[in-house]
Amino acid sequence: MREIIFDTETTGLDNRTDRIIEIGGIELFNHFPTGNVIHIFINPGDQKVHPDALAVHGITDEFLKDKKPFAAVAEEILAFFGDAKWIAHNATFDMGFINAELARIGLPPILPERVVDTLSMARRKNPMGPNSLDALCRRYGIDNSHRTKHGALLDSELLAEVYIEMIGGRQAAFGLSMSATSGQNGRGDGAEEDDVVIAGVLERPRPLSPRLSQSEAQAHEALVAKLGEKGIWAKYASVN
Repeated sequence: MREIIFDTETTGLDNRTDRIIEIGGIELFNHFPTGNVIHIFINPGDQKVHPDALAVHGITDEFLKDKKPFAAVAEEILAFFGDAKWIAHNATFDMGFINAELARIGLPPILPERVVDTLSMARRKNPMGPNSLDALCRRYGIDNSHRTKHGALLDSELLAEVYIEMIGGRQAAFGLSMSATSGQNGRGDGAEEDDVVIAGVLERPRPLSPRLSQSEAQAHEALVAKLGEKGIWAKYASVN
């Protein structure tokens, strides 16, 4: 199962007039990061970055001047997401902007059933809050000390760790390893399906000392002998 943890940065808060200026995404396959990412800065055209938004992400109009418009990168974005789930924190905000951008270039919207909102998940798990990304990083012991400003790729990386914690992914991954080859759509160029391999059983360098005394072991053997051939213990004794 492919999932893309993603985030956007925008010129402001109103998707009717404001525009996406950055998108970052992290690919997961069966809840494991594959190392396949997308990170694109986008020219918003005539729309200027609002001062309040600039204070949050630090992306200036000057920096965006030579970047491609959304229409020029839409195909690359949609190809990266493919048929994966779109997962974001406060996804209503991000998907509102994504679908507004798609509508401007005549493409159909991303349907709600393909979207997962980690903010809604967090509110169900932690109804007393707070449930901001920073708060969730603190709750799950994820280091976000390098997050001085918002950034789409950095926030996606942090959210991927939070998401895996919220779904119990680290516990589910215990004893498993994943071999993934980066390539088109994160599945590798003509490569086989990603393998999930159960780790081998470790052997102790020295066996544990017996917990039964010799007299207790002899008493047990005598009891098993009394049960006869139909006794269940006789079956286990024959295996050993």
